[in-house]
Formats: sequence, structure tokens, C-alpha cells
Amino acid sequence: MNDQRSAAGAADAERAAAVAVPEAVPALDGAAAARPRRRGAALAPVALVVAGGLSVQFGAAVAVLLMPRAGALGVVTLRLAVAALALMIVCRPKVRGYSRADWGTVLAFGVAMGGMNTLFYQAADRIPLGAAVTLEVLGPLALSVIASRRLINVVWAGLALGGVVLLSGGGFDRLDPVGAAYALGAGAMWATYIVFSARTGRRFPQADGLALAMVVAALLSLPLGILESGSKLLVPSTLGLGAAVALLSSVLPYTLELMALRRLPAPTFAILMSLEPAIAATAGFLILDQALSTTDALAIALVIGASMGAVRSQVGGAKGRDHT
Repeated sequence: MNDQRSAAGAADAERAAAVAVPEAVPALDGAAAARPRRRGAALAPVALVVAGGLSVQFGAAVAVLLMPRAGALGVVTLRLAVAALALMIVCRPKVRGYSRADWGTVLAFGVAMGGMNTLFYQAADRIPLGAAVTLEVLGPLALSVIASRRLINVVWAGLALGGVVLLSGGGFDRLDPVGAAYALGAGAMWATYIVFSARTGRRFPQADGLALAMVVAALLSLPLGILESGSKLLVPSTLGLGAAVALLSSVLPYTLELMALRRLPAPTFAILMSLEPAIAATAGFLILDQALSTTDALAIALVIGASMGAVRSQVGGAKGRDHT
């Protein structure tokens, strides 16, 4: 009976997005059988993050192909507008019954989302996709150091930062400075996105908050896209590619990340974002023929190692709680 109450309590807490990993309940009977399930629960949000990363970076590679047709700002507008429309149709979010603080959170989430996308695509228009994402990931890494209360997370963040420095060759002279600056700005907005995505997930059910925030981001980007691209945005083939980018780079990954942040600590999530450069470099190689040097490959290996360490820390922390 106690186990049943504990299981129900853990389920309620997960629905409320108040815990990172369901708390283990000491039990004499069935404890060994329960441990694999708990380990799976710890790894589930990690799998969501990885799936979201694969989707968003391959979508970004398609977006780079679309830029000659619609421009960087036009691609952002198509991506966010189509994604907002799709999420509003699917989620049909309620707009009543929320406090001023709830709406403030959605507004901040939407601004962060719009800024992150706009700055990133300006960067991707100037420097290789893998380099752009590697610079952008500095934002989540800084967040992991600031927000974490565990020394080990600082270690993993430092390892990933070493990969970023290696990618730059000790300096950013190999890259277009304007593109690098855009990527760093996108990283700052990415860190903000992580914070307000988690808060939105706690305040709004399902993906309702995401749908509303996406509308905010789309409205902010719309004037810029129209100013740059105008009627080019209405060409059927451009609209079709824009819809594909919206699905791969916005609807699917943001929904998966929102779900992951309900069960994963923000510092761990931020370190897992270090996987994005490796995914982006792979997408750039397969779709855009952007080759990697040996140094670039080593740099990406460092950030992958940091992400794997973060995952092990997350699972290890869950095991530690199982034994308490």
C-alpha cells in the first residue's frame, strides 16, 4: 500500500513538472526489479534531448539550403510562423485562467525563442553550421556552471568549453567575426530559452505554453522576414521547405525539450546541449558537404565526452537516491 501511494505521488509530481527524476522508495520486496525501471526513467529525458537535437540540427541544415531563396530572416519567419500555426491547431491552448506572472513567463519564453532563432540563422549564413552551434552552446554551458550546485557539472562544462576553444584554434580568427558574434548572441538567448522553457512547462499544461510562446516569437520575426524577403516567402516550393524546417527545427524539438525539462535538472540539460555541435557538424557534412578537420573532430569529441559525463552523473544521482 505504501509503495502504491509513493508511486502515485511520484506520478503526480511528474505531471506537475516539479521533480527531475522520480524519487525512489525503499522497499524490501521487488527492489532489484525496480532499479532497471528507475534507471530507464532517468535516461528517458536524456533520450528526448538527443532526439530533439537530431531533429533541430538536421532541420537547420535544410534551412541553410533554403536561405538563398528566402534569406536568413525569411527562413526564421517561415519556421516560426508555420510552427506557431501547427502548434495552435494541435494544442488549442486555453487563454483564460492564467495570472499576469504566467503571461510574463510566456512572453519572455517567446522573446528568447525568437531572438535565439534570428541570431542563429544570421550566424549560420556566415560561418559553418558546426562552428555556429559550437559557439552557440557556450550559453547553455555558462548556465550549467551558474545554476549547478554540484562540482562535477562544473567539470563537465569545463571539458566542453575546452572543445569550443579547440574548435576556434585558440582564437576565432578562422571564422567571420560577425558570424561568430551572432552565434555567441544566440547562445545567450539559448540559455534564456532553457530557463523560461522550464518555467513555462511548470505553469502551463501539455504544450500549451509552448504554442503561445511560439506565436509571440512568430509575431516578432514577421516584420523582419517580410522586410527582407517579401513575396519570396509565398513561393510554393519555399513554403514547402519552410514547413519542413518548422517541423524539424521547432515543433518536434521544442516539444521534446519541454517534456525533458520537466524531468531533468536545468544544469544537466544545459550540458547535454554540448551534443548539438556534433550533431550539427554531422548534418553539415551529410547535407551541406561541410568537411571537418582533425582538430574540429577532436573538439567535437571533447563536448561529446562532457555530455556523456553529464548523463552518467544524472543516472548516478538517480541511483544514489534509490539507495537512500
